[in-house]
Amino acid sequence: MQARKYEQVDEELNLSLEESISLWLDGEQPIDAEQLNSPYGRQLWDNYHLIGDVLRSEELAIEPSELFYARVSKAIDEEPIVFAPNASKPPAWRRWSMPVVVLGTALAFTFWIAQPEPFTEVTPVLASADEMWADYIDAHKAMTGSAPATYVTYVGN
Repeated sequence: MQARKYEQVDEELNLSLEESISLWLDGEQPIDAEQLNSPYGRQLWDNYHLIGDVLRSEELAIEPSELFYARVSKAIDEEPIVFAPNASKPPAWRRWSMPVVVLGTALAFTFWIAQPEPFTEVTPVLASADEMWADYIDAHKAMTGSAPATYVTYVGN
């Protein structure tokens, strides 16, 4: 932070009057009253204060005249047209290679996932309940409703 302030003070001689006044109004540099002694400096000072006042309160804004709008339109019309240089396009094979690779990969993945498994006939196996599992099966039959209903009562607080 302090290094930035010293940098601005060192560059003070290289700043335009507009930049200096802007920095003074923002409190980033001390005011040099000698530069405001000219009519142009005083006009800039007043304009920058007016801009700040209008930003804080729209009641102070002045409605521009038709002459102002005409001057702005003329200035816009007189501005030179700057054309951007043509961007260099990559070769066609480079532009199309990535989409083709992505599409090929997606298709290969889809065929790999959707590949039908070979069908082998499975013979049904009947479950046999030996004595070890009889109690377990009876308990689950009671819970699923395939056995006679049993009522459970929970006693507690």
